[in-house]
Amino acid sequence: MAKDNLTAVTEFILMGFTDHRKLQIPLFLMFLSFYLVTLLGNVGMIILIQVDNQLHTPMYFFLSHLSLLDACYASVINPQILATLATGKTVISYGCCAAQFFFFTICAGTECYLLAVMAYDRYVAISNPLCYTVAMNPRVCWSLVAGAYICGISGAILRTTCTFTLSFCDDNEINFFFCDLPPLLKLACSDTTNTEIVIVFFGNFVILANALVILISYLLIIKAILKVKSSGGRAKTFSTCASHLTAVTLFFGTLIFMYLQSGSDKSLEEDKIVSVFYTVVIPMLNPLIYSLRNTNVKAAFKKVTGRFQVTQSM
Repeated sequence: MAKDNLTAVTEFILMGFTDHRKLQIPLFLMFLSFYLVTLLGNVGMIILIQVDNQLHTPMYFFLSHLSLLDACYASVINPQILATLATGKTVISYGCCAAQFFFFTICAGTECYLLAVMAYDRYVAISNPLCYTVAMNPRVCWSLVAGAYICGISGAILRTTCTFTLSFCDDNEINFFFCDLPPLLKLACSDTTNTEIVIVFFGNFVILANALVILISYLLIIKAILKVKSSGGRAKTFSTCASHLTAVTLFFGTLIFMYLQSGSDKSLEEDKIVSVFYTVVIPMLNPLIYSLRNTNVKAAFKKVTGRFQVTQSM
């Protein structure tokens, strides 16, 4: 019977943000501008890091992968939002819903691990700067990034399998703007207890374990910074962590609010607002955070634009 119920639902209906036609055009323009800025900022950051030799360091290597994840992150969610707002088509097939959930979970999970790796990288750079390039050699950097992707993909396979082996019956209206875990679990007509235990335990473990790695790294960073004699030196040393700390606070803060609270503490409407923040706004903000607060990135940008202007005038 469960198998029949599972195959009975062949598509879902995304309820989106609003039924008011007058608001759909302003919302479409807003999300389109967010998406374009996100792609421009993250792809631009990747290109900038590739073309400028001064940015060929472990920190910017990890940053280029963060930008790649953010660009993919936004591309999994934003086109669906834009298509829904532009055409009013709210139907998504069962397979497309599963694929969207899978790739979204890969991006979110991998970003958790990558932010933890970046915190460790900052700790190594500050605690032992003379051995930094040796300790974080290309082989180590690629191993850490590969580990982040492998863990992200493994988690996505587990969560997607657990979610889409549930039975979905007559109700196929997802009160959300994309296929995310909380609204999908609410639609399931089979017992979700065991599935929720596995998914919630694994999800909480991923978030909390990476948050713990970041916390320990920053405690050790603070300990290393306190050994610096001059206050100016301490401020300059810690400034290299400011952008990463801002990105971590925004990303993990929204994830904790979204996934670590009990269902009785919040509604799907609150989830929608928070989800827009970490799926649309944060991927757009990260390149700005790392560029506006980073003198090396600003210098590289000026250098590249200077070369481009010279080439155009020749």
